[in-house]
Amino acid sequence: MQTLPTLTTSNTTAEQPTFETTIKRRKTRPVKVGNVTIGGGYPVVVQSMINEDTLDIDGSVAAIRRLHEIGCEIVRVTVPSMAHAKVMAEIKQKLIKTYQDVPIVADVHHNGMKIALEVAKHIEKVRINPGLYVFEKPNSNRSEYTKAEFDDIGEKIRETLEPLVVSLRDQGKAMRIGVNHGSLAERMLFTYGDTPEGMVESALEFIRICESLDFRNLVISMKASRVPVMVAAYRLMAKRLDELGMDYPLHLGVTEAGDGEYGRIKSTAGIATLLADGIGDTIRVSLTESPEKEIPVCYSILQALGLRKTMVEYVACPSCGRTLFNLEEVLHKVREATKHLTGLDIAVMGCIVNGPGEMADADYGYVGKTPGYISLYRGREEIRKVPEAQGVEELINLIKTDGRWVEP
Repeated sequence: MQTLPTLTTSNTTAEQPTFETTIKRRKTRPVKVGNVTIGGGYPVVVQSMINEDTLDIDGSVAAIRRLHEIGCEIVRVTVPSMAHAKVMAEIKQKLIKTYQDVPIVADVHHNGMKIALEVAKHIEKVRINPGLYVFEKPNSNRSEYTKAEFDDIGEKIRETLEPLVVSLRDQGKAMRIGVNHGSLAERMLFTYGDTPEGMVESALEFIRICESLDFRNLVISMKASRVPVMVAAYRLMAKRLDELGMDYPLHLGVTEAGDGEYGRIKSTAGIATLLADGIGDTIRVSLTESPEKEIPVCYSILQALGLRKTMVEYVACPSCGRTLFNLEEVLHKVREATKHLTGLDIAVMGCIVNGPGEMADADYGYVGKTPGYISLYRGREEIRKVPEAQGVEELINLIKTDGRWVEP
């Protein structure tokens, strides 16, 4: 008889193989952004970006507050001009006066040294794009970059970046080096092609300049609109950083993911794949929708992977011919009654076959055991059987009995 070979791992005993069921995150240095820490073993940080014009002070303050109140821990704003950079001082002051001090990161593009230097006075983190920070005018007749030409632009980048690095270093603030696949500099495209390698080398050039100036409060991103490119770029970035002894945290995101169900699936495919590899310290889901709709997707990704517990985890079977009640309707009722709770696992199972066994890890179970009745469980233990019409009410009473209920 043909048999499969015995599976072994590095930590396997002779009697029983063991497998990791929790994600082991890549070790990174902690980078402070105001009162939030990215990396260093801290929980994965959730970010988003307001879409208000920051010259609208009241609108921007309100938008930042809306995001922060629903769990966005760092908020990004765009500063396309010196006027936008200067007004950030008023936005910060008004936030502190009317709400609280929210960590803010400012987006700077296109020859933005003066803008970056101004905005760095007022907020906790500056994001720059290596492909745009020193603009290289494309030459349609060019066939290659010589080493001298490549190095000459590299020196211009250093001259332009150094004042910002020194300012952030001396203030104890942070920088995100945010590479985008769609905006690689021309010399990187000629040298490495439109590839993840070109993205990584673009970031490393800026990292080395920062390190030469003794500045290491860095977060790195490798965003792309195509998931396979994004995943490959981040994996290569993590590999190269580890090889070079650089322990910088990574900011994950699929840029321009779109909207609706597909936008959420696309973002999840990229972000969750990397997080499951242990790669990633902060995330943003980029949707073509109101920013508030990005935050629930972030937390759902983190909760599904066991990286953060911010809401109730619902375990429910898909329903079949054995189901003894309208599973979709009952799950909706249970969710509406308990969705404000945190840290609980609640199972809703349609029959005894999928009941106690499949929901073994749940804190509470709601199981159709006999027609017209519901069996309520605490863990694996059946506590009571109640009429179906009273099922949700009695589930709440059981949670209250255990002292784990809070009012909505």
